[in-house]
Amino acid sequence: MQIETGFEVIHSEVARTLCSLEAQAVALDYVFVDPPYRREQDYAETLKFLGESKLLRTPAVVIAEHGKKFDPGEGVGRLVRYRKLVQGDAALSFYKENPE
Repeated sequence: MQIETGFEVIHSEVARTLCSLEAQAVALDYVFVDPPYRREQDYAETLKFLGESKLLRTPAVVIAEHGKKFDPGEGVGRLVRYRKLVQGDAALSFYKENPE
């Protein structure tokens, strides 16, 4: 898979896909994560991977959609949450790299 410009929606198992993208030296500006709400551990693992990987281009944004009753956290690795939107039963948490 080669991504040069524009966007690509990848509907796949997240850990395998992120490892594959990192191996290809892909640099991402935006990542939207939407695992099934009941798989809360997937949020922690995915955000941790992204916060420690070289996949994110500065200043990248990671957006995680989740149930409003679940909080994926204020930050993981280099990622810090800077905004949270709640609408109905869903929420979006927006993360960016900590500038420190």
